[in-house]
Amino acid sequence: MRLLFPAVLAIPLLSAAPAAGEIDFNRDIRPILSDRCFKCHGPDAKNQKSDFRLDSFENATMDLGGYAGVVPGNLEDSELHYVIRTDDADERMPPPKSKMSLTEQEKDLLDQWIKEGAPYDDHWSFKPVPDAIPVPATTAWARNPLDAFIEEGARKAGLQPGPEATPEKWLRRVTFDLTGLPPTLKELDSFAVALRSPEGEERAYQQVVDRLLATDAYAERMTSEWLDVARYSDSYGYQVDRDRFVWPYRDWVIRAFRENLPYDQFITWQLAGDLLPNPTRDQLLATTFNRLHPQKVEGGSVPEEFRIEYVSDRLHTFGTAFLGLTLECCRCHDHKYDPVTTKEYYQLSSYFANIDEAGLYSY
Repeated sequence: MRLLFPAVLAIPLLSAAPAAGEIDFNRDIRPILSDRCFKCHGPDAKNQKSDFRLDSFENATMDLGGYAGVVPGNLEDSELHYVIRTDDADERMPPPKSKMSLTEQEKDLLDQWIKEGAPYDDHWSFKPVPDAIPVPATTAWARNPLDAFIEEGARKAGLQPGPEATPEKWLRRVTFDLTGLPPTLKELDSFAVALRSPEGEERAYQQVVDRLLATDAYAERMTSEWLDVARYSDSYGYQVDRDRFVWPYRDWVIRAFRENLPYDQFITWQLAGDLLPNPTRDQLLATTFNRLHPQKVEGGSVPEEFRIEYVSDRLHTFGTAFLGLTLECCRCHDHKYDPVTTKEYYQLSSYFANIDEAGLYSY
């Protein structure tokens, strides 16, 4: 579960328009379509006024009655090119009243995309993880494979790395990153001595990271981030908001980070530790992740209403924490921005509704 931290170098974050032949759908085009177009021309076709959709190559290039929204490689015959460029307010897209107009750079990107064949690509989160990724060609600047990817991105954007951080600044940055705390004077002095040791500078930097990863402060820092994802609270969250004693789960998360529990086990134990063969106490304790939603304790509540709310909360949290998806939208209609239907929402929710629980928790 530990994260890798390359040397912290000062690289200015500037954007640059891609050159011809370098359009990347996910980087350059999807954000425009999602932000400006999908509300009316996205996956949620049943709730839209237009038959034209831009969520897939097949839909974008569909025959709309003698013309098409996108004709790959042919700018002039593409209706999309016309409607984003026209001066006629009644035909311009997005409609002026939407207050979502395109910038000139965004129009140029869409035109370039059409000219290059209007290629689509799955979002990275829907792609299987490859067994290996080739490391880009590097120069002497890159000290490790991670640096090579940073260097390649900077080079494509026409950027040059800034000067390397001083050892003192580096130690301050990495200590804050990993523990949320500044380095002590003793740690600064020890690092200065290690840099002059026969083992060399590289070993000194590595020892700092290894030391920080082994601290309780690192485990607690990572836990604080995860508890936000897990919507952790020590009370029930509704009106009465009585105490809820779930701190043993918090302590389990700290132990998981301290002991560097493999990420696959970190996920499995929290989602389904009780379904493992002969589960341990910790594996059962980890499933508290599924129980951290608000819970009703007031006698006037409708139990079934809130039981369903609990199921939905577990599903939404699962989507956010492990899929990187917002699933709330497709609770009522096909998702407007992601390829998830309402039917799939309730199919997935069944995994979180297969326990005998009450919607009202009394004392």
